[in-house]
Amino acid sequence: MLKVVILGAAGQIARLAIEQFLEEQSGELTLYLRKSNRLHKLASDRVRVMEGDVMDTALLEKAVRGQDIVYANLAGDDIEDQAKSVVAALDRAGVRRLIWISTLGIYDEVPGAFGKWNHEMLDDGYLGPYSSAATVIESSDLEYTIVRPAWLTDKDEVDYELTQKGEPFKGTEVSRKSVADLVVKLAQDPARDLRASLGIDKPGTVGDKPSWY
Repeated sequence: MLKVVILGAAGQIARLAIEQFLEEQSGELTLYLRKSNRLHKLASDRVRVMEGDVMDTALLEKAVRGQDIVYANLAGDDIEDQAKSVVAALDRAGVRRLIWISTLGIYDEVPGAFGKWNHEMLDDGYLGPYSSAATVIESSDLEYTIVRPAWLTDKDEVDYELTQKGEPFKGTEVSRKSVADLVVKLAQDPARDLRASLGIDKPGTVGDKPSWY
């Protein structure tokens, strides 16, 4: 059975992915997070809950050793340093496959008025670190997929389209449930979109900004 480690497992997208993994019975999960009591009720014969910080590279190496896929659902001002620790831990453990959640705009790939608005909203200490973290991942020898979501909603829907790195980003928003579905699909097909960076948005949401602004 596929063995998947989820870093930042208490995050909103991660929780939705966990739910889908379990519903579809598509893997054994290791949930790695700083406060394990937040998810301890999920522990079972298919789910291992492990407390740890991704900046603890030695502990992270132990967590991922013998696993098939690592899905990183991380955030923070130190996201570049987190990326360096993740790459180092996977390299030492001999784990090749990484799914990494980033954000739209890291390549200046969002066109038009929406791109200008996105810069205005995210340039203040957000896009820079996420762009640098993506560079760390892309400079590694891992079999990575970077996922770049549009602005996130909590809609109960799975409805999305993808763009590749080098293509203009399309819509303005996407549901967290859609991003989780993409993560699960990537894990279930480990040879898909290797060393790729995927933009994800909801079709039909092209505009100057997300609908709630």
